[in-house]
Amino acid sequence: MLLAVDVGNTQTCLGLYDGVDKLASWRMTTIATDTADELAMRLKSMLVMDGLAASFVSDIAISSVVPNLTEQWRKAGERSARRPPMVLSYEIAAPFVNIDYPNPEEIGADRIAVAAAAVELYGAPVMIVDFGTATNIEVIDKRGFFIGGIICPGLATSAEALFRAAAKLSSISIEVPASVIGRNTRDAVRSGLTFGEIDRIDGLVKRVFHELGYTTKVIATGGLSPRVSGLSQTIDIINDDLTLIGLRIIYNQVNGEKP
Repeated sequence: MLLAVDVGNTQTCLGLYDGVDKLASWRMTTIATDTADELAMRLKSMLVMDGLAASFVSDIAISSVVPNLTEQWRKAGERSARRPPMVLSYEIAAPFVNIDYPNPEEIGADRIAVAAAAVELYGAPVMIVDFGTATNIEVIDKRGFFIGGIICPGLATSAEALFRAAAKLSSISIEVPASVIGRNTRDAVRSGLTFGEIDRIDGLVKRVFHELGYTTKVIATGGLSPRVSGLSQTIDIINDDLTLIGLRIIYNQVNGEKP
């Protein structure tokens, strides 16, 4: 079975796949100093927690934006995978993902994975809004080519920056308030964060539509997407698993199997 691992700056998402079927998934805090031994132990604990044996993991596909952990996950994966773990990069994805980008080697693996999944599941043209540490907007044109996107501070990242800079504001959970006009400081902050984030996304998406000369489907993904996507005027679908699905699709294509 294939273990797909998406290593983000804040959280790491994992999904265990039997073909196209996801048997289990986990989300854990990314700890940049983790060693291969520690990652192997954390993985084994999660498998055991769900009644699964470590031997179930025969193949591993990794997407990582944390260089140190990329290597540590590769080493951890070598212990159980029957084939060398796939660490996603532009060079690996190039034969299977259409990319029209001046310097494609600089594209993050997570951006490539969501593009591959979106085209496979929803067709082209399509746009992906990925709510993570950064909020990324990826654009696939009507030819089916990844042509670029937009990278903004993420919702949680913006909140943390505000709390650090404003001495009188304590940490406030990210929730959508009942109204845009906050009747207390807590709701005023929540309004600015949530409505401000989604209006920024809608504005950027509409600008992309204008630049393309046509509209596209817009897919939301990422851990925070369910909290604010319902407020959007442009987001059509929420799919939290796009990166993991993209890893599965590309891994199978690399190994000559059905996506």
